[in-house]
Amino acid sequence: MTTPNPEAGDATSGRRRAVISSFVGTTIEWYDFFLYGSAAALIFGPQFFPSLSPLAGALASFGTFAVGFIARPIGAMVMGYFGDRVGRKSVLVASLMLMGLSTVLIGLLPAYESIGVWAPILLIVLRLLQGIGVGGEWGGAALMSVEHAPKGRRGLFGAFPQMGMPAGMIFANLALLTVSTSMPQEQFASWGWRIPFLASAVLILVGLYIRIGVEESPYFKKTLTAAAVVRNPISEVLKNHWRAVLLGGGTFIASNAIGYLFMVYLLSYGTKTLGLERNTVLIAALIGSATQFVMLPVYGYISDFVGRKRVYLFATGGTLVWSLAFFPLIDTRSTPVIILSVFVLALLVAGTFAAQGAMFSELFPTSVRYSGASLAYQIGAVFGGGFAPMIATALHGSFDTSAPVVIYMVTLCVISLVCIALIRETSARSLDEFDQPSAPGGAEQRRSAVQHIA
Repeated sequence: MTTPNPEAGDATSGRRRAVISSFVGTTIEWYDFFLYGSAAALIFGPQFFPSLSPLAGALASFGTFAVGFIARPIGAMVMGYFGDRVGRKSVLVASLMLMGLSTVLIGLLPAYESIGVWAPILLIVLRLLQGIGVGGEWGGAALMSVEHAPKGRRGLFGAFPQMGMPAGMIFANLALLTVSTSMPQEQFASWGWRIPFLASAVLILVGLYIRIGVEESPYFKKTLTAAAVVRNPISEVLKNHWRAVLLGGGTFIASNAIGYLFMVYLLSYGTKTLGLERNTVLIAALIGSATQFVMLPVYGYISDFVGRKRVYLFATGGTLVWSLAFFPLIDTRSTPVIILSVFVLALLVAGTFAAQGAMFSELFPTSVRYSGASLAYQIGAVFGGGFAPMIATALHGSFDTSAPVVIYMVTLCVISLVCIALIRETSARSLDEFDQPSAPGGAEQRRSAVQHIA
């Protein structure tokens, strides 16, 4: 008779809770972040920049959206530092609280007509705090999942925190859609839009309850036991792993930018430029987010067998091809065609997001993994998604056609494809190999998983 192994059961339970915690936490964080993006596209222009023209108001609104991305590397460095020195868990709790509190305060913020110029100033400050919070969230959530993963399942486990992104987008758009359809447009524009922001307070409590009960990462525990904690992980990353940071960030530029174009910019472009019903565009965005949600674990699972790099290359190459058709299809103003266009793009972009959690974790040793993965991710976010809605708005406003936006999307895909090609496949190696400089080839592997250009 086989003797039960209680430790194995505890390990399985711990993994399950870590994955659930990462998914729920990132869902709440991205709900807050995407809620701002959707409100920036639909509401914030007249609320906080009423004296500007519609185009200038849209640019100013998307400018405050971009401010959050500028703050994300700051959050990555600050929270990455403490995540590599104090632990993943405590930093994730702090990021959730910071993000949630900022979102609730945005819901309470008076409009321009009440407090004048202080309204947009305070909006920018709160957006900066949101950026700092989300800047430290992704790296910790991805690491908690990947570092708890059993052998051969890092890709699958790393996809679960990524699922929080489309889930957050779904909840944010559903919240706006529900509120906007339950009251007259004047009431929604005046005060109804605040309800989804204030609802974040409830989500914070749920997220904290789940996250506080999670065990610390087993790899970080090993680092503490071995007294291998790095005194200044940020300095170590910038000195010895800067290639991995830059190329990792470069792989993310295209998918992040294009993701925000169809999840955020499309709301503004569809309603204000094409004259589509707001609910039509919101439904298309919801379908795209649902597609990503379903496909992320599928791609993550596949990456455990064929490798992260192959999945990433396939998805980014497919995104490049479909980028040529995306806006021309949107410009038809046909609801079925728009939904098809968003569905295919979301299907492809999901492959890049799925491979990312495990790939970025595999680029760095445990002692600097939080800092390295967070910096790579947020650099890609700044140069990709942060300015994408604003750039797309400016391009269309200057040329009065979507063709320059298509060229912009294709260019970003080419940049990401080059960066992906320069990164080694790491899925077959154990995370421990990066922490063993005495192992054959270990010193070189520990520096980075990036191919050097001769």
